This record gives sequence, structure tokens and C-alpha cells, in this order.
Amino acid sequence: MIRKFISRVLGRKPPGAHGEPAVLPVGKHGVRRDSISSGSRRTVETLQEHGYLAYVVGGAVRDLLAGFTPKDYDVATNATPEQVRHCFRRSRIIGRRFQIVHVLMGSETIEVTTFRGHHSEADKGGTKNASHHNSKAHTDAQGRVLRDNVFGNQMEDAARRDFTVNALYYDPVSETIIDYHHGVADIKQKTLRMIGDAPTRYREDPVRMLRAVRLSAKLGLTIDPATARPIREMSELIGNVPPSRLFDEMLKLLTSGYAVKCVAQLRAEGLHHGLLPLLDVILEQPLGERFVMLALESTDRRVRESKPISPGFLFATLLWHEVLAKWAAIQARGERGIPALFLAMDEVLEVQAEKLAITRRIAGDIKDIWALQPRFEQRSGKRPYGVLEQPRFKAGYDFLLLRAESGEIESEVSTWWTEFLDSNDEDRAAMLLPQQPGDAKKRRRRKRKPAGGDTHNPGAPE
Repeated sequence: MIRKFISRVLGRKPPGAHGEPAVLPVGKHGVRRDSISSGSRRTVETLQEHGYLAYVVGGAVRDLLAGFTPKDYDVATNATPEQVRHCFRRSRIIGRRFQIVHVLMGSETIEVTTFRGHHSEADKGGTKNASHHNSKAHTDAQGRVLRDNVFGNQMEDAARRDFTVNALYYDPVSETIIDYHHGVADIKQKTLRMIGDAPTRYREDPVRMLRAVRLSAKLGLTIDPATARPIREMSELIGNVPPSRLFDEMLKLLTSGYAVKCVAQLRAEGLHHGLLPLLDVILEQPLGERFVMLALESTDRRVRESKPISPGFLFATLLWHEVLAKWAAIQARGERGIPALFLAMDEVLEVQAEKLAITRRIAGDIKDIWALQPRFEQRSGKRPYGVLEQPRFKAGYDFLLLRAESGEIESEVSTWWTEFLDSNDEDRAAMLLPQQPGDAKKRRRRKRKPAGGDTHNPGAPE
């Protein structure tokens, strides 16, 4: 009865009626044109002025209906990329898998996509725009779409989208929403539902499983049983996703502002295994789980407060306990502490690269944060001043605080560094710990070593 009532209120039409969408006026959805960005509004208006269909589409419409502020705005149109390009002086065509246009509107970059069509229609020369890219979709042995350059009409474009809540088209000129798959009703009913056959859609793009987790956690939606049921049994398909795409999706998930919920949902759906090396093991260890959850809670809080976040810091926390385990194992084989740490860091990131294509810059940030940790133990002489001058000191210091808060290390070290930071030069000098005799000898030995091949050091004790 509730479903029928909402359908009547929202103007929901019975499915299959010649593919006719529901056209919802502003009185039934409440999204006003001034609630979207000026850049996306001007992009739609310009395309419509040139005689094309154009709508704000997907996540932005979904978020506005759910009461969230969209991070970015996408526009869908029946104009081809070349036609879009000619409508805007500041625009460029990008992409190989499916061409899109980036339209620059002031400080905004609006992503404009041409309606996508069905593969079979393109093979038959179906829509008039299909002739521009009439290649069929190429898939691998598991059914994942590898290349998909097929243009189509708006109805086909809606059918090609993943979830009903993402298949919504908003026209800021008329302030109407075009709804082909009852996405507005699903948002009202707090339901995340796949368009079409869920197993087939997951085979086409396994990343949709991660996207289902992220959207359900962010929007507070319950995943429809038919959409949720195949996830656990098809989770191994995640291993078939290119590392770069998997990294992008994991980054979206972990920086969504709802990372704690997302990780809990990943575990519930059986998707945490293999995404990050031993993340499943970490989440089953009280100390490791506490450390990871503290990091995710901090990230969520910063996202909600619109403060900057560091992907390097986030991945450094997720992988730290793996580094600790490797570090201990390498030292047990007889390697010294610091060289053992660097070997452990390289090994963990090398294994990680098989699943997630972490960028070189982010990997560098991760290693800098890890490498600072043993240096925080050095609180004598000039060493603390050298640590303060490190470019990644603040991130390393925050990482140290998390380690202390989680119980991994004694709070004495983090407390000392907090006081050291807040003190003046005179007080800092008084805080320095006594010089370690062994350290002084090692430094003298290195300084007095001859530049030539003679290994005898006359300054060393016999």
C-alpha cells in the first residue's frame, strides 16, 4: 500500500507503457533551478538554445532529492561530442572508452555526455547518432565491458545507467524531472535498486558492487534484495577490474564522508576480502580495527566539516598494520631496524599495486608518513629539530597521535611531541633527552672513515 501511495503522489506510471517516463513537476520533487550550480544551469540552457535536449543528470539530481549538496554536476544530451564542442568556446573532448566533453564555466568544469544506446541497436545501425560510434561493446570472458562507444536516445541512456536513483534527468528551464525507472519513488522509499538483471549488470562492470555499498551508506538506503543477493557470490569479479579504476572507486568510497559505514557494509557484503591486502584480517584484530576506525572517523569528520583530507594519510593508516607485520618478520631474519622498515614498506606497496593502482605521488606521501614514525623516537640532540623540518611532518605527527590513541604505542611519545611543538626555543632545549652514547660513536665512526678503499679506521677502538 505504501508503494502504491507514493506512486500516486509522485506521478509514478506503470512500467512498460511504451517506455514513457514520468514527468514530475517541481511541486512533486521540490528541486528549484537555483539549487543547482550556475555553470550546470548555463550549460543546459546553451545546449537547449542550440536545439538539443539537455539535462542535469545522475548523482547531482539524486543528492538534491536526498537532501545532500552535490560535489559536481554532469549533463546528458543528445548532441554528439563534436556538436557539444562547437557550442562552447571553452571546452575539450576527452576519453577513449566513451568520449565526453569538459565544458569550463568559470571555476566549474561540467562533464557533458552524449546519450548512450544499446549495443544491439548500434550493430543494426539503430539510432541516427549511432553512426558516429557504431562499434559494439567489447567484453572479456567474464562479461565485463571493455569498450563501449555507442550513442543512443534518452530512453536507452536511462536503461544503461546502473541504479534507478541515478537514472534521473533534471531540466532547470522547466524545473521538471524525467524519471524512466521510478528513481524518485525509490529515493522516497530509501531503496537502492539495480536497473535490469543485477548479475548481468555486475558482470558488465563489477565496480557497481562497490558503488552499491557506497551509495547505500551515504544516502542511508537499503539495498533491494534482488540487487544485494548476487554481490557476495560474484565478489571475486572485483579482481578483474583494472587497478586504476578500483583505486578511484575505493578513494571515492573512503572519502565519501561515510567511510565507517562503507567499511562496515563492505564487510557485511563480503567485499572487503582482497580489496586492500589483509584488510579483512586487520578488521578482525582489535588493535588494528581500532586504529583503522579512528582514522576513518577522523576522515569522515573532516569531510563533513569541509576540511581538506589526504588520500596518502588515509591509505597509510589502512596499510600500516601490514607494514608492522612485515617489518617484524624482516627484523626477525636479522635485518637492522630502519633498513627492515624500508624493505617492509616497499613489499607492502608492491603487493598493493596488484589490486589498486596507487599513484606515484600518493605512494610517496604514504612512505614519507611511515618513515617518520621511528624518527619520533629520537628526542635527543638536533634530531627533533630535523624532524620538524620534514615536509610531511604534520601528517606524520597526526599519524603518531592515532597510533597512541589506538593503544599501539605508549602515549608518552605523542605527549612529548605535542609539548615540544607548543614550546618556545628555550623550553624545547630543556625537553631534549640525554644523548645516547652509542649514537655518538656511530656518527664519529662514519665521519672518520677514509674516502679511499682503506677500511681501517684509526679512531675506532681496537
